[in-house]
Amino acid sequence: MNDQPTLSYRPLYQQIKEALLSRIVSGVWPPGTFIPSESALSQEYGVSVGTLRKAVDALANDHVVIRHQGKGTVVAMHDSDSSLFQFFHLMRLDGTRSLPISQVLLRERRLATDEEAKVLGIAANAEVVHIRRIRVLDEVPALLENLVVDAERFPALESEPQTLPNTLYQLYQQRFKQSVAKAEERLFAVAADAQDQKHLGVEIGSPLLEVRRIARGLQGEALEYRVSRCETHQHCYWNVL
Repeated sequence: MNDQPTLSYRPLYQQIKEALLSRIVSGVWPPGTFIPSESALSQEYGVSVGTLRKAVDALANDHVVIRHQGKGTVVAMHDSDSSLFQFFHLMRLDGTRSLPISQVLLRERRLATDEEAKVLGIAANAEVVHIRRIRVLDEVPALLENLVVDAERFPALESEPQTLPNTLYQLYQQRFKQSVAKAEERLFAVAADAQDQKHLGVEIGSPLLEVRRIARGLQGEALEYRVSRCETHQHCYWNVL
């Protein structure tokens, strides 16, 4: 079998999944590309169609590929709407959702803090690109975001000539070949500070929701560390389990 991992005790479909994933990560099948049919791949790897299908199902469950009935399986590609609604979890208290508008306040290259270096898995003295922005919902500032990425993985992001898009994950994929496959979030109750007062228009000490997110790539590597502070008088955090 081509590209078979050395750990032979791993389930066969998992070995096939990793072989397919390596071709996606290496750019053999870029985002938006239809991969070969299951029958063709099963012949190439010398496995049953059922085993191959299970491997592709696992990739689909990880949001790496998308199945299109009657058309085939395509490598997932971020677009503005799908990325926002997949990773953006604030909604109005009445249950409706709207797209946020972003206002960039800061974009700089600096040394990582100890926490940022640990989360991103980079050296303590490595550089990061730091972006601070406000997310506006219904013409009202709702979130204050601070996010960092490894400056080596995202070269010159701090001086990117174009205006940063509303959906950064789309930029990561298209400009830097870094695809966000999933994100882990931790929620905390915090009190507003002077920065929150300035940018969100809340009183110092007001309760806010803080969301600490680690966005991970196709192989589980940490691509971005984002800390968002959310005003929740008009919006709430929404998720389906």
